[in-house]
Amino acid sequence: MRDYVLEGMEGKNVLVTGGLGFVGSNLVLKLVSLGAKTTVFTRTLNKLRNVREVRDRIEIVQGDIRDFDRVSACVKDKDVVFHLAGQISHVDSMADPFLDIEVNCRGTMNVLESCRRFNDSAKVVFAGTRGEVGKPVSNPVDESHKDDPLDIYAADKLAAEKYCRIYYRVYGIPTTTLRLTNVFGPRQQMKHGKYGVLNYFIRRAMLDEPILIYGDGSTLRDYNYVENVVDAFILAAQSEKADGEVFLVGSNRGTSLKELVELIIKTVGKGTFKLVPYPDSINRKLEIGDFVVNYRKINKLLGWYPKISLEEGLRKTVEFYRQRLAEYI
Repeated sequence: MRDYVLEGMEGKNVLVTGGLGFVGSNLVLKLVSLGAKTTVFTRTLNKLRNVREVRDRIEIVQGDIRDFDRVSACVKDKDVVFHLAGQISHVDSMADPFLDIEVNCRGTMNVLESCRRFNDSAKVVFAGTRGEVGKPVSNPVDESHKDDPLDIYAADKLAAEKYCRIYYRVYGIPTTTLRLTNVFGPRQQMKHGKYGVLNYFIRRAMLDEPILIYGDGSTLRDYNYVENVVDAFILAAQSEKADGEVFLVGSNRGTSLKELVELIIKTVGKGTFKLVPYPDSINRKLEIGDFVVNYRKINKLLGWYPKISLEEGLRKTVEFYRQRLAEYI
């Protein structure tokens, strides 16, 4: 297996859209540590807690990703644009598909057109989703698997990914898409499980509230600690080998929901769970079933692999929330 070392980013001007969000804020902290001059583009300022360690070392621009003029003003002088801003709920995309199209499709087009018109040498690294694949025919899944998204969110992410590839082929703008799966770690909200259940389960264990597992808990998922994902974004930005490519970013390890909850309870040191039937409010037609990622392609081209295991990632996550739980619940 190839290994990797992140290069310094001194002298690089970078933009992180959605930079106060979960993955975005962790990326911002890492970029600052590598010496990058970092600008955060964000719609709201209600997550400043996520970057408080580097608040005086970054620029924050408040704006809507749907506002072309606002986006283009930020893109003009950047070497790299990490595009993470988006509507990220599968459920909300079905309830309001037009909003999802506006944010995830039009928003991405604003980034790409801004680069084409004003800064066509900027590298764009786009946050995609494993949902673009849909329900796997077999596991583990690699980039050769057909795409058949099950919801509007995943379909719009796939469309945005295609825009990136078109702008690379036609205009030569270097773009890379990372399809992410079940990212967890510090700085993710814990109030509900709409954007990912792992941190929500940690909250319930820490507060000694029972964790409810729908069904029999046997469904397999591929969980990836956020620091691993941040490294993948930076490697993609630093390597020309990533230009025009799409990578699945996962761990090649399937963990059942029941096994995950047992690990969480063990790591937290307390907690209980129980198996319950799926509530009528959950649309089972949107369920993709087992999903495990084969990350061979990104390892071969960039050397990336998940350095931090699920167990170590859980320990780091629980340690973070032991100190700052009140900020996130």
